[in-house]
Amino acid sequence: MKWNMGLVDRLVRGVLAVVVAVLYFSHQLSPVAGIVLGIFAVVFLATAAVGFCPLYLAVGISTRKRTAA
Repeated sequence: MKWNMGLVDRLVRGVLAVVVAVLYFSHQLSPVAGIVLGIFAVVFLATAAVGFCPLYLAVGISTRKRTAA
């Protein structure tokens, strides 16, 4: 499994997941929206943690910088 997510992409996903968690636990989201966005938040955290997004692989994109070798 190759990394296909850059640092900025990973940070944005982490911040979005935290924002969803804050909104959910402060009761700013309806129960249905909380569950749906909570699922997305878990996926965002998981993909940010490992640096790999299967959807990016399927589409053929990468936000990771190329290293000069």
